[in-house]
Amino acid sequence: MVPALGRSDGDSMESTMGRVGRSWFRQMTRLRGAVPVIPSQSLRPGPVLRPEDVWPGSAGISLPNAARPASASAAHPGATAPIPVAAGAQYLHKTFSNPAGTRSYTLYVPATYTGSPAPLIVMLHGCTQSSDDFAIGTRMNVEAEKHGCLVAYPEQTSAANMKKCWNWFSASDQRRDGGEPSLIAGITRQVMREYSVDTKRVYIAGLSAGGAAAAIMGDAYPDLYAAIGVHSGLPCGAARDVSSAFAAMKSAHHSPARPVSAASGLHSLVPTIVFHGDRDQTVDVSNAEAVVSQSRHGVALSRRTVEGTANSVAYSRSLLSTQAGKPVIEQWILHGTGHQWSGGDPHGSHTSASGPDASAEMLRFFLEHPLDPATK
Repeated sequence: MVPALGRSDGDSMESTMGRVGRSWFRQMTRLRGAVPVIPSQSLRPGPVLRPEDVWPGSAGISLPNAARPASASAAHPGATAPIPVAAGAQYLHKTFSNPAGTRSYTLYVPATYTGSPAPLIVMLHGCTQSSDDFAIGTRMNVEAEKHGCLVAYPEQTSAANMKKCWNWFSASDQRRDGGEPSLIAGITRQVMREYSVDTKRVYIAGLSAGGAAAAIMGDAYPDLYAAIGVHSGLPCGAARDVSSAFAAMKSAHHSPARPVSAASGLHSLVPTIVFHGDRDQTVDVSNAEAVVSQSRHGVALSRRTVEGTANSVAYSRSLLSTQAGKPVIEQWILHGTGHQWSGGDPHGSHTSASGPDASAEMLRFFLEHPLDPATK
């Protein structure tokens, strides 16, 4: 997750919380129901505070606030790589407001967009990240350009969460048409109004806190999102407050995750692709299976697991299929890896160049699963 202090995710932090850490945590929670910041195993250097200045033993630091780059030639603050924008494509800065608040977002419009209905991917960053940072690290713009997809990157505010985490652990941010889900769905629908979007091919994915938020969106809006991608995240309802957030991140067996679609009242299997490192010290890998269990919604599925290696990382890829033989859930367990986006650009934070290309695999899975209104 990459959570943070001040209404955010937590970490598996018992090992780092000495007397000073606990005292600081109590102070921060008084400010706004804080959940500790989730550290990353792989943090790129940048002009920010040292980790020990934020939390002893933690690498969950905030990225500096800076103006967004206006073109593909402008690099993200602290990064050495530009945001990937193909020639003729657009990378636009927009905002959305409703009674729950205002959020900015960036929108990638591929060079191949001609006004014909195109798929839309919504990407939710993790704690301490920005939409630009996430676009760099995931390289989703590159994959979207190949397939003619629009990509929206909503951005959390430091006012809503000190470390810019999506508030996945807050009960008020886990329901349809309320709190942050209403803002994310509102951004999605605004793009659908302003551009020609294939309404059967709208998807959502995220990393860590963003992955947990994506699971919430799949639960709350199965009629809007055809499939979801959860990278190093947790299932919807995994926590309802700060203390249960710590427990859920430590082990899914402690999670009170509710049945899928409880937030929306709509009931159906949600096509889902999951990535999780089995050495994740921030969000325990047991949460990967919890996401799968929730997404299947009790539907009987056969399971087949294949082993492989990609970019020097061994993985176990499980395919869960219907009785008709159609795979509807994929789970990728990455062996020996930690809390980071797999197969991306390490110029983005919380990202590893090693391992399967999570962006390419997610988009491949998404496009194989259009929305079926009959099942919603």
